[in-house]
Amino acid sequence: MTIATPTHDDTAPAPAVPADRPDGCPFSPPPAYEDAHRGTGPISRVTLWDGAPCWLVTGHAQVRSVLGDSRFSADARHPGFPFLSPGRRELLDRTTPTFIRLDDPEHARQRRMLTGDFIVKRIEAMRPEIQRLVDAALDTMVAQGSPADLVDAYALPVPSLVICHLLGVPYADHAFFQSRSRALLDLTGSVETVRSAQQELIGYLTDLAGRKQREPDDSLLGRLVRRPDTNLAETAATGLLLLVAGHETTANMTALGTLALLRHPGQADRLRAEPALVKGAVEELLRYLTVVHLGVPRVASEDVELAGTTVRAGEGVLCMLSTANRDELVFTGGDRLDVTRDARRHFAFGFGVHQCLGQPLARVELQIALETLLRRLPGLRLAVPFDDLRYRTGMVVYGVEELPVAW
Repeated sequence: MTIATPTHDDTAPAPAVPADRPDGCPFSPPPAYEDAHRGTGPISRVTLWDGAPCWLVTGHAQVRSVLGDSRFSADARHPGFPFLSPGRRELLDRTTPTFIRLDDPEHARQRRMLTGDFIVKRIEAMRPEIQRLVDAALDTMVAQGSPADLVDAYALPVPSLVICHLLGVPYADHAFFQSRSRALLDLTGSVETVRSAQQELIGYLTDLAGRKQREPDDSLLGRLVRRPDTNLAETAATGLLLLVAGHETTANMTALGTLALLRHPGQADRLRAEPALVKGAVEELLRYLTVVHLGVPRVASEDVELAGTTVRAGEGVLCMLSTANRDELVFTGGDRLDVTRDARRHFAFGFGVHQCLGQPLARVELQIALETLLRRLPGLRLAVPFDDLRYRTGMVVYGVEELPVAW
């Protein structure tokens, strides 16, 4: 993908987002995004579900510029903020804002409460426990016999167990929070469905945090609710963010990453032969797949010049991580999966002050889950035709619905 000089035509109809992925190419971004990039350059006009105009930013340098510029606000309460569905707007009205939808200094205040729990040193110390959980999940899947749904048996339980352990959420309640999390992330769901799921999860976490307030423990929620600079509502909202993000993203990356390797058996064989490549391979899979596939929203708080275009104050912007992660100016042959590539400049975790807090944990979980799966099941293969698989195209986090495998 190459950068073209912007040539905006204000008389042309703006394409709508989200756009459809190409048939038979579940790993590729929608052609509409790349066509816009090639046609008008790294910034182009699009139309949201409610008819509102928005800027689509597709180039690597331009995405980096927006996400690193405080003049582009992450605060969803700001007029002009781009929402991808009525349900996403509903969440704004009914949820205590958390740091991912706030600007500094409030963003920094909330984020500082959590950084110690996700520093690299602490997460690396969790490797033996995560390995134990991965082995146990794989043992159970193998014992139950082939074929199996890798999503339900392996990809989803491991990150759910890990985030429950960190937060102090009973894993026995996983069916409840996983179903409500899915409803929250479904862009096709009704406002009523989103509202109900949000209310149930916030109610659950408020009760849980209240119990930890009365009966202190050393979990993240237990420590957070006892801080003098926060309150029960803020603790529950933060818990909701971490609980949903902490298992949905990694679970979908594990399953979709496995599928990508099954479709590129030479790459999988390379990892089996050289397990030391797994850290770099995870970065490449994060770049290649970009499960946060619908863009990172921002709104200009003042007029900003971007790629030769003036983004006016109050205009929404969607940073398309998926196309930025395949920008040929940064990643030569970006449409090709290469587990030996240096992919460290990818934006799968965003960029700037709002870069994903939990990325050290996600990296370790993915490294262990994929290396263990390839090592222990060298005969792993799809148990259904590739064309029969269904994908989570209408969800905030992209993935595969089920992944039937045999070994």
